[in-house]
Amino acid sequence: MSGDRGVSMQSLPRAGRWSIYIGLAVVFAIACVWLSNWQFSRNDDRAAQLALVEQNYDAAPIPLAEVIPPGDGLAADEEWRPVVLEGEYLADEQITVRNRPHGGTSAFEVLAPFRLSDGRVLIVDRGWVPPAEQGEGPAVVPAPPAGDSTVIARLRPEEAAPTSGRSAPEDQVPTINVGLIGDELPPSTADALIDGVYGILVSESPAVSDTPAALPSPSQDPGPHLSYAIQWILFALMGFIFIGYVIRTERRHRLEDAEDADADAVAPAPRRRRRRDRDADDEDALLDASTPTGTRDPQASEMSSA
Repeated sequence: MSGDRGVSMQSLPRAGRWSIYIGLAVVFAIACVWLSNWQFSRNDDRAAQLALVEQNYDAAPIPLAEVIPPGDGLAADEEWRPVVLEGEYLADEQITVRNRPHGGTSAFEVLAPFRLSDGRVLIVDRGWVPPAEQGEGPAVVPAPPAGDSTVIARLRPEEAAPTSGRSAPEDQVPTINVGLIGDELPPSTADALIDGVYGILVSESPAVSDTPAALPSPSQDPGPHLSYAIQWILFALMGFIFIGYVIRTERRHRLEDAEDADADAVAPAPRRRRRRDRDADDEDALLDASTPTGTRDPQASEMSSA
């Protein structure tokens, strides 16, 4: 009973084997090009973000109504724009967003509803506070200024709600999502929230002595996307170089095998050299010395050589 024998690459015809090599290189190159384009796209997005920060971050503050009129939302090119808010904090309705990476801990950011003079409510992120030594909440949540206040804040689009169903304890939210924040607020406040946007505190007047720690400025690092894109292009080229090396090596080995076979076919058989018996030579020399010239029997010489 004979077993099945697998087909190896070396058993295939040379043209078929090389076609497989080249096909693999092409597939690998297509994948590399796709990944390179993806990294180029991410680099373009990051460059656009940095340009937007540079354009808006240090701009002069303007009234919120000029950026977001009643009934409108935040335009994409207005992110990070400083705006002036006139109204009052709803101090008793502050909540926190958990698991924020500040100070080397899973900190909390303090979210305070701010009621504008036109009746709308904007969520203001006043900064971060450390977690309590015990329990699931923050150590302390500083109160905002009481009464009429003037606040300058930078506008940000809301964060996406978690898709995993992640939740948080009472008076906390897992992300800065206006819909989730509204679920933790009284209905009258939730109905007045400006949807899809919140503000990061820059300053507030009147000032209070105890405030959350300020949030850091956005990073100016462009990220590694451009270098990754170039690396994927190099990987695609290296794939073709490697396949070319494999084909070249195989051809060289085949040529060497063919030259060895040709040399074996035309090489002459080795010559056999007749070696004379050293004793026979010595006997002939003795006979020549003892026999007068011309009297030596040729047959005796042949017998002595035999």
